[in-house]
Amino acid sequence: MAGLLGRPDMLFVFDANEVERVFRGEDAAPHRPSMPSLNYYKHTLRKDFFSAEENCAGVIAVHGDSWSAFRTKVSRAALSAGAAAQYTAPVAEVADCFVERIRKIRDENMETPEDFLNEIHKWSLESLGLIALDTRLGCFEACEGSESQRLIDAVKTFFLCVGELELRAPWWRLYPTAMFRRYVAALDTILSVTLRHVDKALEEIKLNGSSKSLLQDLVTAAGARVAAVAALDMFLVGIDTTSTAVASILYQLSSRPHVQEKIYEEATKALQGRPMSPGDLNQMPYLKATVKEVLRMYPVVIGNGRQLTKDTVICGYNIPKGTQVIFQHYVMGNSEEYFKDASQFRPERWLKRTAQRHHAFASLPFGYGKRMCLGRRFAELEIHTVICKMIQAFKIEYRREPLEYHIHPMYTPNGPIRLRLVER
Repeated sequence: MAGLLGRPDMLFVFDANEVERVFRGEDAAPHRPSMPSLNYYKHTLRKDFFSAEENCAGVIAVHGDSWSAFRTKVSRAALSAGAAAQYTAPVAEVADCFVERIRKIRDENMETPEDFLNEIHKWSLESLGLIALDTRLGCFEACEGSESQRLIDAVKTFFLCVGELELRAPWWRLYPTAMFRRYVAALDTILSVTLRHVDKALEEIKLNGSSKSLLQDLVTAAGARVAAVAALDMFLVGIDTTSTAVASILYQLSSRPHVQEKIYEEATKALQGRPMSPGDLNQMPYLKATVKEVLRMYPVVIGNGRQLTKDTVICGYNIPKGTQVIFQHYVMGNSEEYFKDASQFRPERWLKRTAQRHHAFASLPFGYGKRMCLGRRFAELEIHTVICKMIQAFKIEYRREPLEYHIHPMYTPNGPIRLRLVER
C-alpha cells in the first residue's frame, strides 16, 4: 500500500519463511512501525518528564539508540528466568481473589455479568500492579470513580483511540482533535497514577528495607525514573492485551469440555491440593499448549511488524528502507500451509511428543528477537495461572448465540461473554 496520507508505504507479508528472514536479518536496534501519536506525547507534549534523564523514554514508540539503551537497562531484571517465577505465589493469590469475585457476582443462572470483560481487566490490573509497582491496587473493590477504575478506563481509552489516531488521517498533527484530547488525558491519568504508586513503593522500601521484586531490581539497576517509565510501558501494553487473551481463552474453553477436563486432571496431579509455587506450571504442558492453540487461531494482535532500517529483499522484490512491513500472523496461524488441520482446535500439536511440526515463525503472539515483548514471562505467568484457577474451580459453559470475533482494537469476541460457571 503506497501513497497513504502522512504514513510510510506498507507491505503485508503472508509467507512465514520471509518473516523469518526479515527477523533474523535485523540489526541491533530494530524499528517497529512507529506510533506517531505516542511518540508525540513522549517527546513533545511531556518531554520535560521523558527527557529529564538520558535514554529514559521507555521502549514503546521509541527507536534507535535511545530504545536500545533503555532496553539494556531493564532487560536483565525483566527477562531473567527467575524474574517472573518469584511472583508465582502472589499472582496465584490474585487469581484466587478473581475466582472468588466471579463466584459472588454470578447471576441466578450461574452466568457471568455483561461487563465480565471489565472484571477481567480488574484482575489484569491487579496482577500487573503487583508486578510493576509492588502493591495491591484493590481493583476487585473498584467502583465508578475509584482510582483503579479510572486507570482501567484510561487504558481502555488509550487502546480505543490509538487505533483511530494511527490508522486514519492524522488530523491531530494539525490541531488537537477531540479524540486526541481524550487520548492525551488517558495517558496523563496512567502516568500520574503510575508515578504515585512508584513513589509510594519506593517510600515503603526505604522504611521496610529492600524487597526482592522487579521494581526494586529496576531501581537498583537503573534508578527510580527508569522504574516508573518501565511501569508505565507495562500498563500501556500489558493490561488490555492480557485481559483480551484470557477472555478469548475462557470463551474457547467453554465449548470444549474435554479440553477443560484434561487441564483439570493435569493441574490436580501437579498441585495435589496445595497452593501454587514456582515450577508448578512447568508440570502443566497441556495447559500451556491450550493457551498457544487459542493464540494461534485467535491472536490478540493479528499482526506484528517492522519498519525497515535498510533496503531488504522480500519475496524476490527489493523493498526500500523506511517501508512498514506487517506480518499477518492471524492468516499464517490459520493456514494449512503451516499447520495441519489448521481449522481444528488441537492443543496436542504444541506438545513435544507429537510428530506434527509447524513453522516457528507462523504464530508469534509475543513477537520475536530484540523487540520481543519485554513482559512475556509475566504475561504467561498471569494467563496460565488464572486459567488454571478457573478450571480448578468451575466447569465453564456457554449457552448463548455464538460470538464472532472483531478488532476492537484487539481481536476479541464481539459481545458480552456470558459464561456459565458450574462449581466443581
